[in-house]
Amino acid sequence: MVALHRFAEEALFAPRSFWQRVIVRVLAPLGWLFGAISYWQLTRKKPKDLGVTVISIGNIVLGGTGKTPLTAYFANLYDHAAIVLRGYKRASSGVVIVGDQGAAEVGDEAVLYRALAPNALVIVSCDRTAGVIRAKELGARIVFLDDGFRHRNIAKFDIVIKPFPAPQNTRCLPAGCFRLPQKAYALADFEAEAERDFVRTVKIENPSDQMVLVTAIARAERLEPFLPPVLARYIFPDHHIFTRDEVCAIAAKHSGATLLVTQKDAVKLRDFGVKLSVLKLELAVCDRLKNAVEQYIKR
Repeated sequence: MVALHRFAEEALFAPRSFWQRVIVRVLAPLGWLFGAISYWQLTRKKPKDLGVTVISIGNIVLGGTGKTPLTAYFANLYDHAAIVLRGYKRASSGVVIVGDQGAAEVGDEAVLYRALAPNALVIVSCDRTAGVIRAKELGARIVFLDDGFRHRNIAKFDIVIKPFPAPQNTRCLPAGCFRLPQKAYALADFEAEAERDFVRTVKIENPSDQMVLVTAIARAERLEPFLPPVLARYIFPDHHIFTRDEVCAIAAKHSGATLLVTQKDAVKLRDFGVKLSVLKLELAVCDRLKNAVEQYIKR
């Protein structure tokens, strides 16, 4: 199952094998159709002012581009801030205020936001409009919308992140990794290019002499520049909900080693009683981006 997931992920972002390239070409017409329909749906929506400042940080590419740490960064800059997100793969439904729930109930990203932005209100809601309205009712003055670019029925300031390095496969789903055609970047209020408009650095919290990489993030190869030597690697599909048995089995197989995980993984493994080394991400955000957000808030 993991091998199949890796095959599909490579095909979407950078097809290498003969069969990956064949599949991409066969699906190309569907990708063109999906992109055309998605762009039409995006442009026909009319934004509605919800009576609160809303700033969206998102992307048009599958997988991680840095939107979670960037959203948390801005939420930490302001008082009375809220973060509204979908809560992908959560067991709960409706509008939920995130507190001490686990990742299975509200989603791993919601739990991570609680850790990264402890003073911000965090709300999960599939209906982003309902989530923003609830945040406003609870006293939020600024709402940061996680991955909200496609929700153009809400009046907001749209920051769209361009990944670095750029994907080799620029087709739309299901033939490529783009959820919208690249011309959709022109609809954003601010195009934030990773490693230019914000730079990520990683420090290892609780490092050890022997570490084993265990992660469930999209495109795990993105970790390569930040990884020290590790004994082994266990890569799971994005948003995978770990079980105690599988984690303890890995820890037992590498007795004496710590599990090297991302912050997103750590919130799901913290109660399993295993020793963790955490890849702690820090951001340096350029003045151009910070000033654009500040000017919109003042306006």
